[in-house]
Amino acid sequence: MTSPNAEASSFEDATGRFANLALSCIHTEYPNKIAHVLNSAEDARTPSQLTPAFYGCFDHHSSVHGHWLLARLARLYPQASYTPAARQALAKSLTKANLEAELAYMNAPGRAGFERPYGLAWMLQLGAELRQWAKQDASVAAWAADFAPLEQRAAGQLKNWLPKLRTPMRVGEHSQTAFALGLARDWAVEAQDKAFLALIDERAMTYFGKDRDCPLRFEPGGEDFVSACLGEADLMRRVLAPQAYAKWLSIALPTIPKTASADWLPVGIVTDRTDGKLAHTDGLNLSRAWMLEGMAAGLPAHDKRRLALLAAAKAHRDIALPAVTGEHYEGGHWLGTFATYLVTQRGLKAGH
Repeated sequence: MTSPNAEASSFEDATGRFANLALSCIHTEYPNKIAHVLNSAEDARTPSQLTPAFYGCFDHHSSVHGHWLLARLARLYPQASYTPAARQALAKSLTKANLEAELAYMNAPGRAGFERPYGLAWMLQLGAELRQWAKQDASVAAWAADFAPLEQRAAGQLKNWLPKLRTPMRVGEHSQTAFALGLARDWAVEAQDKAFLALIDERAMTYFGKDRDCPLRFEPGGEDFVSACLGEADLMRRVLAPQAYAKWLSIALPTIPKTASADWLPVGIVTDRTDGKLAHTDGLNLSRAWMLEGMAAGLPAHDKRRLALLAAAKAHRDIALPAVTGEHYEGGHWLGTFATYLVTQRGLKAGH
């Protein structure tokens, strides 16, 4: 039998691997892929000049959620060996001047759609983490306060956009609507933003409330890192009470079996981890695992479909977590976030 101390050490080793991936990239400026609207020649600048808080990890959204990773692990495991380095890295990035520059960048003309919705949702997740951490550690309060205007800007961009979005994006990459709404909703709960929470729930019901037979058989696409069908199911379990969710799931995803089998949802296979797009499949396996766990948690305890959901979640978890390494930057700059979200059960414990 494994001792509690051995289990704790093993868990720190695993989370330490994820922390080191973020530590190695959040201040690494190149290579860099920017999505940047130039309003004049003055805007032809380096990533660190444009967005001085979030310029590393290859792209802006990966930098944001790399910072979320460090904040989450440092908050949950304050005595871990990697926590001092995580706090030091966050202190370097989350200065008032850097965050004010980020806000100025977002407020510039032509940038209303900047990082919408994926990057904005992760910005809200970082805000939620800082809010929770500040309740436990007064030294974090300044970071949370300085980040608040950026957090409100991200929420405001989504609030302005969602009423105008007539139909959702049902895709497996950054523009997926359901995935972003799930992250944003958890922030709205933490921030006690009742108006935003009501908007998200209304949009979720409008977009997905009458879905039937979501074509899970067409997934995954070759470059997916989130599942369109499971993404909406993981959102709807946040919106609906267990009995209502059970009924919705029977119509939206009627092929889920009632036995402890994982065969109904084969894991994704990565053919080339040096190709940034093909490496997305590692992320798909990670996000599927946490979405399946979330779906199971959203059902009544007696619902037999929970057996199949948890079996498939384990199969995806078992193949995905060992693949989260720094061997190839194509995956190393972002997969640690997805692994951390999974192993710390962020989606299941949004307030913890």
